[in-house]
Formats: sequence, C-alpha cells, structure tokens
Amino acid sequence: MRTVAVVLAGGSGVRLGGITPKQLQLLAGRTLLEHCVAAFDTAPGVDEIVVVMPAGLIADATAILGRSYGKLSHIIAGGSDRPGSTSRAIDLLGRSGEDCNVLFHDAARPLVDQRIIADCVSGLSECQALGVVVPTADTIVEVADGVMTSIPPRESLGRCQTPQGFRLSVIRHAYQLAAADRDSGKFKATDDCGIVLRYLPDVSVRVVLGSERNLKITYPGDLRMAEAALTEAADPPAKS
Repeated sequence: MRTVAVVLAGGSGVRLGGITPKQLQLLAGRTLLEHCVAAFDTAPGVDEIVVVMPAGLIADATAILGRSYGKLSHIIAGGSDRPGSTSRAIDLLGRSGEDCNVLFHDAARPLVDQRIIADCVSGLSECQALGVVVPTADTIVEVADGVMTSIPPRESLGRCQTPQGFRLSVIRHAYQLAAADRDSGKFKATDDCGIVLRYLPDVSVRVVLGSERNLKITYPGDLRMAEAALTEAADPPAKS
C-alpha cells in the first residue's frame, strides 16, 4: 500500500514573530517547509508528498519548492485551522477511491529524521493509526483556577510530536463523524490522533518513539536550538 506524506504548513506562526510566515522562515539556509519536504522526499517508504499552505502563500511555496522534489504532487490551500487543513488533504487523497497510508506532519518540525519516518511507515503495516511520542521528563500537573488539582503518574504520560499516521479510510471516517457531531464545538482537537481517539475509540493508536531533536519551532529561541542541532549533526565531536 502506498504512503503519502502530508506536510501541514497552513498556520501563520504569529508567536515566532517577524513579517515572514513561520513555514517560510530560514533555518540553515533553507525554509522550514523545504526541510520537511526534503525529509519525506528522501524517505524510501514515502511514495508521494502533498503540501498544505495558506491560499495566499501557494505561489511562494511553488516557487520555493519548484521541481526539486520528485515526490511532490500537490500544493493545496488549507482550512481556517489545523483540522480544516487536514480535511482538505483527506478530501484530495480520497478522490482516487483507493485506500493508502497517510502521514500528517507539521511544517514547524523541520528536523524530523529518517528513523522516525521509517518507523511510522513500518508501523502502519501492522496498525491503522499511530502517533510519535516522547516521554516527559517533567512532572505534569492538572490545573484549575490557578490551583493544582492532580498529578498524573509521569510514566503514563508522553508529549506528542509528528508525523501522525493513519490508514486513509480510518482518518477519513473519523473526520466524517466529527463533522456530523453537533457537540463538536465543545471539543477542540489539537491533532489528528485526538480526533481518532474521540470518534473511533475502538481503533488502537500505536505509539512510535520520537526524538527530542524533532522539536517544534514556535518561538525565536526554538530556531536557535534547531540551528545548534543541525550544526552538531554536521560536525560531531571528535573521538578521544
């Protein structure tokens, strides 16, 4: 079964600052968008790439990506939020009438590595839904009105990253159920695994181990951390 990577670059990135949209800001001479597309274009298990952009930036993305990436098939306009952008990609992929595996990845995570991508592709041969997770080193507390209400066991908690992978038929069904839910406004999904967990509770969502290097670029300091990670990878310390 073929695997399609969807790079979600539909946000504005206002917290990062500057006049350049986050997905088009530079990291080591390439935009965040290019770093992500290049990672999936290099991945042996990925057959096709779809990029989701704000409508006003499609021309910019087309000019930047050009014909450099052989697996890139479409650059499409996103929705008003992340679920809306995911829905646009699902609709596009569903037109063929054939099922496939799909990996949804945030353009704000430009340092996704080949091991993570390969583990996601491999995992979808054995399951219908999965998410990349890293264990939390911090104690996590639940808070209400400025007061701690509980402290869940740390060993049971993790931090979600992307990609998140699904059989197309599964994620499509989950979004159809979400669209038909009259109370969906009370549920604010921040990722696609959350949609599946809510609307398809019988579908197990497998965990793929992530990496601290697969960080999300949100604030200016995150760009500096990513630059340092790239420099370290390119120039590893000499062995003594």
